[in-house]
Amino acid sequence: MEHKSDEKAKELNDWLPITNSRTAKWWYSAFHNVTAMVGAGVLGLPYAMSQLGWGPGVAVMVLSWIITLYTLWQMVEMHEMVPGKRFDRYHELGQHAFGEKLGLWIVVPQQLMVEVGVNIVYMISGGNCLKKFHDTVCSDCKDIKTTYFIIIFASVHFILSHLPSFNSIAGVSLAAAVMSLSYSTIAWVASAHKGVQPDVDYGPTASTTTGRVFHFFGALGDVAFAFAGHNVVLEIQSSIPSTPERPSKKPMWKGVIVAYIVVALCYFPVALIGYWVFGNKVEDNVLLSLEKPRWLVAAANLFVVIHVIGSYQVFAMPVFDMVELFFVTKMHFEPSRILRFCIRTFYVAPLRHLVSHQQTKKIQLILDRKLGMHCAWCCSDDSMSNWWVEADDITSQGLQILLLAAYG
Repeated sequence: MEHKSDEKAKELNDWLPITNSRTAKWWYSAFHNVTAMVGAGVLGLPYAMSQLGWGPGVAVMVLSWIITLYTLWQMVEMHEMVPGKRFDRYHELGQHAFGEKLGLWIVVPQQLMVEVGVNIVYMISGGNCLKKFHDTVCSDCKDIKTTYFIIIFASVHFILSHLPSFNSIAGVSLAAAVMSLSYSTIAWVASAHKGVQPDVDYGPTASTTTGRVFHFFGALGDVAFAFAGHNVVLEIQSSIPSTPERPSKKPMWKGVIVAYIVVALCYFPVALIGYWVFGNKVEDNVLLSLEKPRWLVAAANLFVVIHVIGSYQVFAMPVFDMVELFFVTKMHFEPSRILRFCIRTFYVAPLRHLVSHQQTKKIQLILDRKLGMHCAWCCSDDSMSNWWVEADDITSQGLQILLLAAYG
C-alpha cells in the first residue's frame, strides 16, 4: 500500500510544473533569478536616491544587496537541509517549520498574494510600456486606450502559460534577463551621456521634517521592492538535479552569485548615475527624465515589455503548480492536459479582466509606481498620506493590501 502511495506521489510530481523536469543547469538558476529580481523598478532607483541623499542612499543600496544575498543563501541551504528530502515548494518548507496545517496557512496566502499581486503589476506595466513604445514611435497615430495594449500583452500569456515547466520557460526567462540588463544599461549610459544638469540639486525636496521622514520611508520601500524574487527561489532550485555527491545547492549558488553580479551591474549604475545627473529633479522613471533620443527611450520601453513577459511567467509557474496540486489532491481530478489548459487559461483571463476594469484604473498608478512607471504618490509638505487618496474605495483598498503583500 505504501509502495503504491509512493508511486502515485512520484507520478504526480512528474506531472506538476515545478518538479516534472529536473535537468536544469546552473546558468538556468542565474537567469531565472535575474528575471525574478531585476524588475522595471530599477528605473525608479534614482528617484529613491533623491529621497535618501548620497550617504543614506548608498548605504541602503549596499546593505540591501548584502542582506538579500545572505537571505537567499539561507534559502538555498534549506532546500535540502533534511537528508533525503527536497523542499521543492515554499509551503513545504513552511510545513516543515510550523506543522502540516499551520505551515500552509502561514505561507500559502502570503505567497499567493505576492505572486498574483506581482503578476497584476506586470500585466499593467507591460500594457503601459507597450503603449509608451507605440506613442513614441508613432506620435502622429490615433490614440489607443491602454486597455487594448494590456489585452495584447495578456494574449502573449495565453500561449506562454501553457508551457509545462520551469525548464520549458528557460528561453523566455533568458530573453527577459538580457532585456533587464539592456534597459538598465540604456538608462545609465544615456544619463551619463546627457551629463550633469546645470541646475542640479542634491538637497531634500521636502521642507518639513514630516515630509522628509515620509519621503525617506517611501524610498526605503522602493529599494526593498527592487530586491525581490526570494519567493520563487525554492521552486527554481527544484528544477536542478541533485545527488548525494553533488547536491543542488552547489549549481544553484553558482547561479545566484552570477545573478547578483548582474543585479549589481543593473542597480548601482542606474541609481548612482541617474541621481548624479538629475539630482532631486529626477523623475520616478529615469527614462522620463531623459526624453531624448526618442528611439532610445522607445527601445528601453520595448525591452521592459519583453522583460515583464518573462517575469510574469516566472512568478506564475508556482501559482500554476499550487492550483494544479490542489485540484488533483483535494478535488480528485485526474492529472491531464485538459486540466492544465483550463487552470492556466482561467488564471490569465481574470487577471486581464481585473487590470482592464474601470474600478481598477483608480489604482493603476499606485501599482505602476512600485515598478517606477509613473508617479502615483508624493508626500507634500501639507499632506502625509496622498498615497491613500483612494482608500475609501473598496476595490482600491483590496488592491492596496494586495500591493503591500507584493511589496514585502
